[in-house]
Amino acid sequence: MSHDTLSDVLRTVRLRGALFYRVNGSRNWAAEAPPAREIADAVMPESEHVMEYHVVTRGSCWGAIVGEAPVRLECGDIILFPHGDAHVISSAPGMRAQANVAGLSERVDQLPFTLNLDAVEGNGDMPCDERYETGLVCGFLGCDLRPFNPLIDTLPRLLHLTSTGGQDWITHFMHQAVAESRSKRPGGEAMLERMSEMMFVDAVRRYIDMLPEESRGWTAGLRDRFVGRVLALVHDDPAKEWTVEQLGDRVGLSRSALHERFLEMIGLPPMQYLLNWRMQVAATLLRNTNATVGSVALEVGYASEAAFVRAFKRVVGKPPAAWRREKARGAHATHGR
Repeated sequence: MSHDTLSDVLRTVRLRGALFYRVNGSRNWAAEAPPAREIADAVMPESEHVMEYHVVTRGSCWGAIVGEAPVRLECGDIILFPHGDAHVISSAPGMRAQANVAGLSERVDQLPFTLNLDAVEGNGDMPCDERYETGLVCGFLGCDLRPFNPLIDTLPRLLHLTSTGGQDWITHFMHQAVAESRSKRPGGEAMLERMSEMMFVDAVRRYIDMLPEESRGWTAGLRDRFVGRVLALVHDDPAKEWTVEQLGDRVGLSRSALHERFLEMIGLPPMQYLLNWRMQVAATLLRNTNATVGSVALEVGYASEAAFVRAFKRVVGKPPAAWRREKARGAHATHGR
């Protein structure tokens, strides 16, 4: 089936990238990030959920969620924190540093900027120097969690992807990020934002490929012979009046077998998943267009505006018109800063 379910989800939940800084470290150094929710308003104010990532461009280091076992990172490795956990990147395992929340919210003339660390203290924003043993490109990714984001919950708290030996485009991303942070050419910030989004998509694809056969969850469901096809059908045409019987007929399973398999894999019955996804699509239309509530209802499969309003309120917690006004006020406040 040609429908790309992962791309559909990432578009609809508004995946956005923001590359903010490079880190150079020598001797004993550490950089600690607070929980992403504490800095979300400063770094990505329009996103409901913020994730931080780091790509090792030179040398090696260690990365860990605060209080948990660290992992060794080599040149070309990527480490992501999909749930926004507080974390530490350091020259040796077990090190800590003061999280610099204020520094992330400082305005710079053009991103990315450079943070040079020596013995866990910042030495200012100075040009890259090869005497630093370790280099990283660091940034943020934002997305919506509500009404329904099936991807984030199925990702691990720490996602570590090892280098593929310089044979993929991540190597180009690393070199380009370093070059842009030095030259600060016009358009560099926007280009790196898009590249960071591509990096995340590639990381998720690699994670899916590495999942054991017995894995469960939305990401594992994408590659399941039957569940993956059902997801593709639902995402290709969420407004269609699907039934479990129709979906089962399309993928070659009985109603009961499909219900059981989908529930075991995804954690939701097929019709509940369809309802949740319709509300996510509706939320995107309410946020991004001037379409009336009635028009949005038709777009997601409701001939009755009243039935749509009830369903939206049940999933989201408030009627669609009130939700739209709330999001519009939030966006206006953000742009007014």
